Amino acid sequence: MVKQKVCLAYSGGLDTSCILKYLLDQGYDVICFMADVGQEEDFEAAREKALKIGALKCYIEDLKKEFVEELCWPAVQCNAIYENVYLLGTSLARPVIARAQIAVAQKEGCFAVSHGCTGKGNDQVRFELAFYALQPTIEVLAPWRDPVFYNRFKGRQDLLDYAEQSGIPVTSTKSKPWSMDENLAHCSYEAGILEDPNVTPPEDMWKLTVDPTKAPEQPEDFVLHFEKGLPVKAELPGGKTVTDATELFLAVNAIARKHGVGRIDIVENRFIGLKSRGCYETPGLTCLRAAHIDLEGLTMDREVRALRDQFLTFNYAKILYNGLYFSPECKFLLQCVAASQDNVNGAVRCRVYKGSFSVLGRWSDTEKLYDMDESSMDVIGDFRPEDTTGFISVNAIRLKKYGRMMEEAGKKM
Repeated sequence: MVKQKVCLAYSGGLDTSCILKYLLDQGYDVICFMADVGQEEDFEAAREKALKIGALKCYIEDLKKEFVEELCWPAVQCNAIYENVYLLGTSLARPVIARAQIAVAQKEGCFAVSHGCTGKGNDQVRFELAFYALQPTIEVLAPWRDPVFYNRFKGRQDLLDYAEQSGIPVTSTKSKPWSMDENLAHCSYEAGILEDPNVTPPEDMWKLTVDPTKAPEQPEDFVLHFEKGLPVKAELPGGKTVTDATELFLAVNAIARKHGVGRIDIVENRFIGLKSRGCYETPGLTCLRAAHIDLEGLTMDREVRALRDQFLTFNYAKILYNGLYFSPECKFLLQCVAASQDNVNGAVRCRVYKGSFSVLGRWSDTEKLYDMDESSMDVIGDFRPEDTTGFISVNAIRLKKYGRMMEEAGKKM
């Protein structure tokens, strides 16, 4: 009898290695899939491990370019941020990972895909909503929501015992007391000791960034160029210039990491209704977003910017966080984001120092919404100060009426 095939999102770690063996024990043939989204990982060692456990194949897909160009860049254009602080590093990577996994599943004729996401997290929602949008007929095997699986494996020790019994190679039996997710844009930390929101993250937890107090004593400056809101060039210290999207992202990342930029520690609201404490490092994206926001002040019309801030930024971040990237509303919002950025062209002079990012200056050769003479306190120009009298008078009409009403009622404001 021909076995059914399952495509498993595989990391090489204890959980997904045990899930791989578990699926094999259930009678499935398993195709492993690994996504390279810029995490520092030994992919070949993980491939060898998967094949040794019994996977038929193990695909390793390089998704860094599409991750930057299709997800990170629009997030910069939109200034995407969740609950005013989280730059969505994990959420941004999920669409390209899910799309590539479905492509492998289709290529191999898999009836189902599988993952190692927990039953309380956001990622199960993000991945599965993407799977169903990309291939509506696909089946999803989620072991951590299967009572047979999670009642059998109630903790790490149960997984370690299963690994030993099954001959699964485990390099270490001692894990750091938190879980991590890394990609080119960020690294996240949650669970374990971090579940107490009053526990200070230990210094050896942070992987990407230097402790700001130990960062270099001298600041470092660089210039970021944007066209239609997209980063197109970085002029780096030492005279180096980069224009390739992935190289540019990595270059800004390297500078920001060196100076300890981009650490946050928050309690956020998960889509499924739980609150979660998370710590995040998002070095390069922090700089790129802040520089983009600054350039918009110079180049973007006031009302367009207000509409974008009030509607697009909030809703696009929410859609990303909730896993609805492959949806009609996301397609609509992305078209609006692009339209809002037609005039965001120019450059920003940037500085990083001891965990902070600051802007030294900005300019645009094409957008002329800012006029130095018009804004100057020393030059009259075409502006007629007496016109402001009428402007104030008209805006004061309703306030005068309100003031009289309160006065007659004997109420204080």
